[in-house]
Amino acid sequence: MTELLIENRADGVSVFTLNRPAKHNALNTALTQALLDALYAANWNSNCRAIVLAGAGKSFCAGADTSEFATLAGDDPRVALERADLTTRLHAAFTEISKPVVAAVQGNALGGGAGLALACDLMVVADDMRLGYPEIKHGIVAAVVMANLVRQLGRKAAFAMLATERIISGEEAVHLGLALQARPSADVLPAAIEVAASMASRSALAMAATKRLFYRVCDLPLAEALQAGRDTNMLMRGFRKAQLDNV
Repeated sequence: MTELLIENRADGVSVFTLNRPAKHNALNTALTQALLDALYAANWNSNCRAIVLAGAGKSFCAGADTSEFATLAGDDPRVALERADLTTRLHAAFTEISKPVVAAVQGNALGGGAGLALACDLMVVADDMRLGYPEIKHGIVAAVVMANLVRQLGRKAAFAMLATERIISGEEAVHLGLALQARPSADVLPAAIEVAASMASRSALAMAATKRLFYRVCDLPLAEALQAGRDTNMLMRGFRKAQLDNV
C-alpha cells in the first residue's frame, strides 16, 4: 500500500485514509489509482467485510489536484482521456464491489471530493462539513461526478448545486437524505467505523446480494426490478436451504 493511501483493519473493516493532508487530499493520478486498486483488493479479501473511506487532516477530499491540469491539457489528448477514464473507473468501482463502503467526511468535500463521498454507499459526516461542486466558478464542468449527484439528489436540487455552487453542511446533507448521520468532526471516523462494523457482522453473502440487487433495481423499470428481486429471492432461498442441509 502506497503512503498516499493508508490502510488499517479491525473487526472485518478496512479503513482507507487518503493521505495528502497538505493538499487537503486532492486526487492526483497516483492517489486515484491507489484507491481504485485498494477497493478491488479489499473486495477479494475474505477478511474484509466492509470498508470505510476517510481523509487525513482537515478535509475529506478537496477534489482533483489542479496542479496536474497543465499536464492533462498538453498536446497529447490521450493523457487527458486516460485520466478521465481512471476517474470513471474509480467511481464505478463503488457499485461494482460487493463490500459496503462508508464515507467518513469532515472538512471540505468539494468537486471530485464531493463525488467521491457520494459514490460510497453511506456517508457519516461532520456537522461543519462543506460539500459542493464549485467547478463552474473555475470555468470547468463537474462531469464524471454529475451522474451520482443527479441519481441521489434529484434533478432540480442537483442542478441547483451545480449551477449556483451551493455548499451544504452536514446537517443539510442528512436532511437531503445524502448522509446517514451528522456528528462533531472528532466523532465522524469512529461513528463511520461503527456503522461499517455493524454491516461487517452480518452475512457476507446476504450483504453482497443486497448491495448488488439495490444498484440493479435503482435503474430498472418497476416490472424488471420486481423480477430481479424475485430471482434474488429464489437464489437466497436455495442457498439458505443448502446451509441448513449441511448443518
